[in-house]
Amino acid sequence: MKLGAFSVSLSVKDIKASKQFYETLGFSQFAGDVEKNYLIMKNGNALIGLFQGMFEQNILTFNPGWDENATKLESFDDVRTIQEHLKRNNIKLEKEADESTSGPASTVLNDPDGNTILIDQHV
Repeated sequence: MKLGAFSVSLSVKDIKASKQFYETLGFSQFAGDVEKNYLIMKNGNALIGLFQGMFEQNILTFNPGWDENATKLESFDDVRTIQEHLKRNNIKLEKEADESTSGPASTVLNDPDGNTILIDQHV
């Protein structure tokens, strides 16, 4: 199964302080808008999303159809295909993509320890 680009989406208290901290670690702003309370920070292939006031806990995020540069992949597993695989394997989904659609969609699940996983397709 091809899940696409991986990032950790962090729920932060002060996005400007978090931006400065991760810049000190060698990350630079890749996408987002600090005034809209979200940034995507990049260091090589590593991606970290900083989100202030958008969700309560940190989230593991996968983006089917994208590589770590947000470039569309020629071949990838659609989020609905991934979702069907999860359902066949009795994985409980917290949110499901509409299987009658195509293109951008997302599904959400939790791992056995309660960590939230977002599979968020943008293409």
